[in-house]
Amino acid sequence: MAAYSGMDAVFRALADPSRRGLLDRLNARNGQSLRELCQGLDMARQSVSKHLAALEAANLVTSVRRGRERLHYLNPAPINAISERWIDQYDQARVRALADLKRAMEDTPMHKPSFVYTTYINTTPDQLWQALTEPAFTERYWGTTLESDWQVGSTITWHDSGATIADAEQVVLAADPPRRLAYTWHTFTPEWADAHGFAEELRARLAAERRSKVTFEIEPAGAASKLTVVHDDFEPGSTVAEMISEGWPALLSDLKSLLETGATVPTEAVEAA
Repeated sequence: MAAYSGMDAVFRALADPSRRGLLDRLNARNGQSLRELCQGLDMARQSVSKHLAALEAANLVTSVRRGRERLHYLNPAPINAISERWIDQYDQARVRALADLKRAMEDTPMHKPSFVYTTYINTTPDQLWQALTEPAFTERYWGTTLESDWQVGSTITWHDSGATIADAEQVVLAADPPRRLAYTWHTFTPEWADAHGFAEELRARLAAERRSKVTFEIEPAGAASKLTVVHDDFEPGSTVAEMISEGWPALLSDLKSLLETGATVPTEAVEAA
């Protein structure tokens, strides 16, 4: 029942044209402050703030504090989850509208390549921490295992699609179980490229970019846990950012499914979406 109420909240939030307009503005330039979003709008700051609160309540927008400002980001995770889990329950018109919104949220321009995703999972913070760090879990929803003692400064060895990726710069940046985890993204080795069928030209371009980082914030939310994932520190126009932008929503959907049902979303459902 909770899943359906979440779905209803998304459609209620999208019913208001002013809220859709705010999503359009974030789709054009993600990561804006309230002040920036108010510019050029024939709407009081208080009204914009209320609409943003409604979008955050529906999990369509998530915000992250940067210094004294709070930046707002599109959150494609609920759209991805709805399209994968319940898309067959809607008529074609609604399916097309949902698919268009999903594509728009995933195709955000790379003016400010920083990705923020939020999802609510019916599990405890401790179980969620285990799912993010223990190979037995990550293998099931990610197809990847991470080998580390999860102490700040420790290295992380990735095992991805048969390739082992070891590098002294793949390190844990923050570890406060079960609340916060951050680490640098992996190295783009020839073995990794071969395992995924990527050409050497693309691999070299990826390897030449500045190393990005991913941060997981876990908060209790009643009987559930709120997970916010921030992937940032990309270069402007980053090819890495473009490639990972569609991966996180699907990955979080599989993580949520695994922890709530014991199984990930079937591959055919993902392909149909």
